[in-house]
Amino acid sequence: MSVLTRHDPSAPRAVRPAPGESAPAGATDTALLERPHEDTARDRPWNVVVWNDPVNLMSYVAYVFRTHFGYSAAKAQRLMLEVHERGRSVVATGTKEKAELHVGAMHGYGLWATLEQAED
Repeated sequence: MSVLTRHDPSAPRAVRPAPGESAPAGATDTALLERPHEDTARDRPWNVVVWNDPVNLMSYVAYVFRTHFGYSAAKAQRLMLEVHERGRSVVATGTKEKAELHVGAMHGYGLWATLEQAED
């Protein structure tokens, strides 16, 4: 169970010494000691995955890929067949924000789509 507390403005705060001055004895400035942890997982791209469903026609799925992503008829057909035969296909890769927009667009077309972070 966590407890939320309010910041007390009268509570003492750590003060960073001015350039050329030293900190008071026993004081530590955690801002100077800690380095931010770089999360490389955030830098990995995100995949837009379209899943097979029993509702949409294969021709319609290919049409959506051509219309929304601007893919050629051949590429749209290949991705549609992958969805049909393997049950899913990665149809686009990019930033998380763009992937979320594509997933929303696929839902708007009536397709089942999700996003997943790409493998290393």
